[in-house]
Amino acid sequence: MTKEFASKDAVITPEGVFIIGSYDENGVPNAMNAAWGQQSDYGQITLFLGHHKTTENIEKTHAFTVAFATEDTMVISDYFGCETGSRVNKIEKAGVHVHKAPHVNAPVIESYPVTLECSLVSWDEESGFLTGKIESMLADESVLTDGKVDLDKLHPIIFDSATGSYRSVGPVVGKAFHVGMALKK
Repeated sequence: MTKEFASKDAVITPEGVFIIGSYDENGVPNAMNAAWGQQSDYGQITLFLGHHKTTENIEKTHAFTVAFATEDTMVISDYFGCETGSRVNKIEKAGVHVHKAPHVNAPVIESYPVTLECSLVSWDEESGFLTGKIESMLADESVLTDGKVDLDKLHPIIFDSATGSYRSVGPVVGKAFHVGMALKK
């Protein structure tokens, strides 16, 4: 038996937990937690955001970073979604350290093992589409295997909108563009 739900209750999963870093016009770092986003092309990310202090910052600097929340960073990641940078210096309150990204004018939050450096491609406040060109990816060696980010070492989390909770990303269950080849024969 199938149960019908209203469109507002539809569950689209997984939703990444992205931490967007930016500087304001005075060089003060800010971070926000966003769940709606995806790789939209090779070397490109699109996030779906409303109006925030972060989007104001990005409009001014044309740059931002995107870090991937992990099991180890869950508490600070959630905090970055509980406050507004318009009222609180979230970086200072969370007690995290930042440094300027090597390629863009945005902060790298040192607690996160993987961070994308992005330059602004477009921001449409009406649709909420924020698109960035990925200029570089910074990854701590502790999460690499054979020179690639290893999700088993990174332990990224996803947002479960149905329960309002965070979940771990699980183990590999199949090789893409390989397991389905059995049906092609």
